[in-house]
Amino acid sequence: MAEGGDAATVAHEAGNAVQETPKAEPEKAAAPAEPAPPAEPAEPTVRTIVLTGHGGYDKLSVQQKPQPKAGKGEVLVRVKAAGLNFSELMVRQGLHDRMTKPPVVLGMEAAGVIEELGEDVSGLEVGQNVICLAQTGMWREIVAVPATNVFIMPEEMSYEEGAAIPLSYLTAYFMLFDFGNLRPGKSLLVHIAAGGVGWAATQLAKTVDNVTIFGTASASKHDAIKENGVDHPIDYRTRDYAEEIKNISPKGVDVVLDPLGGADTSKGLQLLRPMGKIVTYGSANMVKGENRNLMKMAKTLWQSTSVSPVSLVKTNKAIAGFQLAHLTGEIELVRSAFQDILNMYKDGKIKPRIDSVWAFEQVAEAMQQMNERRNIGKVILSPEKEPTKPAEGDAAPTSPLKKKKPSLFRRLSKRASRSKDEGEKKDEVKNAKKESPIKQEEQEKADDNKATNGHVQQTPEDEKIEDEAAETEEKVDEAVKEEAPTEPAAQEEKKDEAPAEEPEKIEVAVENPAETDDAKAAAADVVPDDKPVENEEKADGDASQEAN
Repeated sequence: MAEGGDAATVAHEAGNAVQETPKAEPEKAAAPAEPAPPAEPAEPTVRTIVLTGHGGYDKLSVQQKPQPKAGKGEVLVRVKAAGLNFSELMVRQGLHDRMTKPPVVLGMEAAGVIEELGEDVSGLEVGQNVICLAQTGMWREIVAVPATNVFIMPEEMSYEEGAAIPLSYLTAYFMLFDFGNLRPGKSLLVHIAAGGVGWAATQLAKTVDNVTIFGTASASKHDAIKENGVDHPIDYRTRDYAEEIKNISPKGVDVVLDPLGGADTSKGLQLLRPMGKIVTYGSANMVKGENRNLMKMAKTLWQSTSVSPVSLVKTNKAIAGFQLAHLTGEIELVRSAFQDILNMYKDGKIKPRIDSVWAFEQVAEAMQQMNERRNIGKVILSPEKEPTKPAEGDAAPTSPLKKKKPSLFRRLSKRASRSKDEGEKKDEVKNAKKESPIKQEEQEKADDNKATNGHVQQTPEDEKIEDEAAETEEKVDEAVKEEAPTEPAAQEEKKDEAPAEEPEKIEVAVENPAETDDAKAAAADVVPDDKPVENEEKADGDASQEAN
């Protein structure tokens, strides 16, 4: 019974254990993954030249910016070419009177293809080649422009020509025909005749009969401006253009177009004939070098002329000022003049000259081309052009990231430090010479090596010759000893009496007794050993002063 009872107890406990063991729950089916929301399409961007601040070429960079959209009354244009003007150089340096706070996109003219029309736009179609005008913002791959500032390009016109015409030819047109009232038989002075406006003014002036044109440009550009219509080219770098004009036309000229300012405005006013007019449209004399030059600005402003109405009355002369950017509200006036210009192009009377075309990434080099007055005609930027490397032999444009030249203080400090280090090294050498003097033979050998301006390295042949000479010298010494032997005791006494460090004596062999006096005189001219040290110190002092 006991055994049976124990078995029943064990069975009962086992049953309880089985009941207490939790049953494995069936795995739940994975919930279906919720579909991810559709990714929003990325906002389209366009390559854009951005002016990040006022300063040098490094303030220009190509960035990706959101693509503009055509608003009401606007046209979306894909830019093929954009014009570069001197005003953009002045804006970059912070000299323009219509400055916009950076970051800003520059560019006032472009040519391209219409991609989209905004609301309320008529007279234009998608796919047409057009020329665009704006206050700023044309240096993009795609631009949104008011339809009133868009003009259909003639079929025979290239995109580069379309971008070269607006600002240059409109500026020259208003100055010559509105302010200047240019008529047949008159004379005209065009400054910077090889530039964009100068080139345009020469061609437009030639549409009037019998007009005499004086043009200033460097000598290398004279052939080009003469071919364009300049009658009297003048090299302003080597000659006084006022004197040259007076020699040809003693009474002066009827119209002066002045983009320079400063003293040149005064000279232009003096060159005017009675009833003459000078039209100022810039201050190029303020721009010198890559960055803004405050001294140049101050000088230009100081030299600017101040004229009273009374003096104008007495001389029967007129002064006018022009800037196309300030004609923002005169849309009809601008459209009428530009349509006249396009008709002249169709008739073959005018044709812009393209100096060079640059990729967007080379905008700094393009500006440098104009800043250094190396261009003949218009400088163009193209978003579709690949950057090119300068040809072999050509001077590579200055990098916009070039290092600045150290200041004068830093250069002088560096030079003084270098001179001090050289002086300390020379003092160490001299002290070493005093502490451990070298033998006369070694000194003479060192001097010979120094005279040949190099560290002489002995060749195997030189060593062989020296060994043979040493052997010969030993044989000669032995022969001398045999011929004139000395007593050992006397030699020992002389040896004891000799100082520990007796300086070597220089023996002079005299072959001819008659030459003894000459030898003594030559010996008297020998400088003692301590003298060269003083001379060397003096030479070091002179060299230090020369370096400073």
